[in-house]
Amino acid sequence: MIEIRWHGRGGQGAKTAALLLADAAFETGLYVQGFPEYGPERMGAPITAYNRLSETPIRVHSNIYEPDMVVVVDETLLKAVNVQSGLKEGGKILVNTKQAAEKVAESFPAFNGEIWAIDAVGISKRNLGKSLPNTPLLSAVVRLTGIMDKERFFSDMEHAFAEKFSAKPNVISGNMQALKEAWESALHVNG
Repeated sequence: MIEIRWHGRGGQGAKTAALLLADAAFETGLYVQGFPEYGPERMGAPITAYNRLSETPIRVHSNIYEPDMVVVVDETLLKAVNVQSGLKEGGKILVNTKQAAEKVAESFPAFNGEIWAIDAVGISKRNLGKSLPNTPLLSAVVRLTGIMDKERFFSDMEHAFAEKFSAKPNVISGNMQALKEAWESALHVNG
C-alpha cells in the first residue's frame, strides 16, 4: 500500500488533487482512498488531504500518520507545519517551489529519503493562465509513485477533462499541457 499526505492551503486544490489521484489509480484496478481532513477550512488556511493506493482491499479508515510520500502544495507551509512528521524511512517529499535545489534541501537537513521539487505554479500559469498547482503536482505524483504508465495516465486524464470541461476545450488542452510538462519537470533535489 502507498500512503500519501498532501499539505496545502484552502483553495489551492490539494483536496481535488487527492481525489483525482484516487480516480486515476482506481482506473488501473487499484483499491483507493482519497479524502481531506476536515477542520475550519477557509481560503488560505492550512489543509491536509490523503491517499491510500493498494492492490488489496483497504481496511483502515483513518488519517495517514506515517506516509510513504508527502506533497507540499504551498512551500510557505514548510515553516508553519512539520510536513515530514511521521514520514517513513526512505520516503519521498515533493515540494511545489521555484527555489533552487540547495534551498529546498536545506528545509529537510536530517531527512534521508528522496526530495523532489517542481514549479507547479509556473507550469500552471504557462499552460492555464493562472495558479492551479494541483494539476502539475498530480502528474508528478503519478510519475514518482509509478502507479500507472505515462501514456495511460495522459489518456485517462484527457478523457476525465473532456467530461468535466466539455464546453471549454481550451481548458482541456491547457490541463493536458500542464500534465505533460510537469511529468518531465520534477527535479530530484538530493542524492
